[in-house]
Amino acid sequence: MAWRSVFRVLAATLAVCCFRFAGEGRCDEARYVGNAACAGCHAAEYDAYSKHSKKAHSSRSVRLMAKSLTPEELAGCFACHATGYGRPGGFTSLSATPELADAGCEVCHGPGSVHAATGDPAAIKGKLSVADCQGCHNATRVRAFGFKPLLRAGAH
Repeated sequence: MAWRSVFRVLAATLAVCCFRFAGEGRCDEARYVGNAACAGCHAAEYDAYSKHSKKAHSSRSVRLMAKSLTPEELAGCFACHATGYGRPGGFTSLSATPELADAGCEVCHGPGSVHAATGDPAAIKGKLSVADCQGCHNATRVRAFGFKPLLRAGAH
């Protein structure tokens, strides 16, 4: 159990350092950092998400079907089943960015580098609405979507 805590602290520290001093030393544009950067400060939410949310393992279904899908179909899957796909610093492939392969914290809350570096609550989306979910959870993709029950029972 202690190794998990050490890993989380190291991952969060690494994320903060990498993004704090990247580029021109500025931290004004948020980038994707992955769930490990969130887990250090938001352990209870991360643990609930990891144990109860289907999003925490969303790449499993994509991995199972990947060989039978065209690149276009695969891109459609990754748009909702990975973190930041098609966005700067987001998921690019299962081998290049495995830490972003599932629908992680930043899918809903936005890129977290600035928040992880500063701890500023204004640097990340905290309160979510149905509209935030409807990019992926809409009538075309999902038959039924209960926002409040999911938010309370496993999203975290």
